Order: sequence, then C-alpha cells, then structure tokens
Amino acid sequence: MSQSIWSTRPADLYGRRRRDRFSTVLWGVRVLLEGFAAMSRWKPSRVRPVQRKIAAVITQRELVAPDVVALTLADPDGGLLPSWTPGGHIDVVLPSGRRRQYSLCGLPGRRTDYRIAVRRIADGGGGSIEMHEAFDVGGTLVFEGPRNAFCLGTAERDVLFVIGGIGVTPILPMIQVAEQRGIDWRAIYAGRSREYMPFLDELVSVAPARVTIWADDEHRGFATVDDLLAGAGPTTAVYVCGPPPMLEAVRAARVEHADAPLHYERFSPPPIVDGIPFELELARSGTVLRVPANRSALEVMSDRDPTTAYSCQQGFCGTCKVKVLAGQVDRRGRTAEGDDEMLVCVSRAKSDRIVVDA
Repeated sequence: MSQSIWSTRPADLYGRRRRDRFSTVLWGVRVLLEGFAAMSRWKPSRVRPVQRKIAAVITQRELVAPDVVALTLADPDGGLLPSWTPGGHIDVVLPSGRRRQYSLCGLPGRRTDYRIAVRRIADGGGGSIEMHEAFDVGGTLVFEGPRNAFCLGTAERDVLFVIGGIGVTPILPMIQVAEQRGIDWRAIYAGRSREYMPFLDELVSVAPARVTIWADDEHRGFATVDDLLAGAGPTTAVYVCGPPPMLEAVRAARVEHADAPLHYERFSPPPIVDGIPFELELARSGTVLRVPANRSALEVMSDRDPTTAYSCQQGFCGTCKVKVLAGQVDRRGRTAEGDDEMLVCVSRAKSDRIVVDA
C-alpha cells in the first residue's frame, strides 16, 4: 500500500505530521493570487499581428520632373510604417489589380512616411499611367513590403554609383547613408536633360564635389561606358541602376574586375539569352500560347490577359509563379522554384510544351 506524502513529511513546529489545512488554504490562495497577477500583466492589445498588406494615405503628390510624380505615404492613424533600408522597395497593389514595385527614396530609414517616385511610360504595361492618374492627396494606396534585393554593403569603402534617370530612386538613400558612414563614394547621374532628372538637386546637395552630372543635351550625346566608370578601379564597388543599355554596358565593362562587387537593379525585364520558342498551355481554359524565342511567357500571357499577376519581372519576387502540370522547365529566376513550379517572367521550357495551372 502506498504511503501518504503527508505521513513522510517532517514534523512542524508543533510536532504535527498531518496536513495543516489552514496552511494548505493559505497556499492555495497564494497560487490563485499569483495567477491573477500574471494575467493582469498579460496585455494582448500590445501584440499587433503582422499585416502583409498595408493601406497608407497619400499625404503629398509632387511632380519632380515633367514625367515623374513623387508620392508621400503615411499611416492613416499616425503610426510608424515598417522599417526599411536603402535600396528597398514596396509592392504597390493598383486599383486595376496590377502589382508594381517602386523604390523607397525618402530619408534613409524614415518610418513616419515613405516616398516613392514613378516615371510615366506611355508605351509600357499601363501601371505607370495608372499610378499617375489614380492617386491623389487623401487617397489610399495599398502596398506590401518593404523588401530589399539591392542592399548597400556594410564593408565597402570605395564605391561608385552609376545612375540613369529614374534609377536615382533606390540610390539616393544609399548615397545619403554612404556619406554618413564616411565611405569614399562618387556618383555619376546621367539623363537626357537636367529637367528630366528627378531629385537632381537633392542628390547633389549631399556632397556636390562627389557628383558628376551628365545631361545628354549639354554633352550632345549619351555617356559612354568609359564616362560612366571614370575613376573606378579594380576594387571599386559599383552600384548601377538605370535603363537596360546602361546596365548591360557597365556589367560587360566590369567583367575584367570580376572580384570587385557589382550591384544592380533593373526597372525592366532582363534581355532573353539563348531563348528557344515553346508552347504554353493554360490548363484551365485549354488555350495554347506560342512563346517566341525573344519574348517571355509572362509577356505572351499578358497579351491575352492584361491582369496577369506579376511584379519584378526579374525572377526574384515570386508573384508570377505558376504550378506546372506537364513539361520540363528551364529555371532562370533568383526565387527558388519547386519541381512543379515556374516563374513565367524569366523561366522557359526545356520541352516543346509546358502545361501550367493558369
């Protein structure tokens, strides 16, 4: 027969070995009070769930170039927006359902408001036109993020920033941080004319002696790659953001300095290399689309349905990812794809036909 725990305990001050009911009651009351105290310190209202989509209010709208509008966004309740780092961007959800990425170009790390800038592209996919026409002060803008795929390195001490037009948006905060860190930096900002170079005065004001301005109308021609990379040595870290021809020229010129950091961000899809034509079957409708060698599957899908979801067009955000039901995929993106997935903005087919769940 098991022995009671109370019969084995040492005698108390009064020589008793049996349970002291009064002490037991006091102990129970103490446990209850401690439990209530712990509950009073737990305040779930302090824990705010992470929201993937944020609805911000537009507090300012300004034309910073004839074809570039800058929008300032803030929390409608006056709170802080998520933290961000130079080079970061947000994914804007447009009223039409389109999704577009825009770099944060306000003061580095500022959380009371964000600033983005959008160049109107008449022959683009319609997103920039919608950004110019659909949003005004007092309106609501929904976005996700921020995210960053174009970070300023922490260990670099010799940096050249190469900027083309609207490519100034991610680099402007980088330059401000580089100046704060005491980095030996230089920048060349190229554009068709000073009038069409957004944030030019703001960028130059950071350190006028470190900035070279190349206006095509003043130099009577485009900057060559030698002009863009003037003074860049074999160990110089180069950050470039601008139109595809500028980016490709800089990348090719820096091949001989393969050990030197080269960072870049595109505002348009990369050129298709070694593309072969293939057929893309959309399983839900049975439609078969022919994808030529020089176009992406996303472009062809967008021709059929302009609301096709996409964002970066560079293979890293995953917005355009679709499930593959049949066929072999030539994977080319930076976002991991499963064996049955495809990023239609960059990936292609190894087989004659790909069947996707779309």
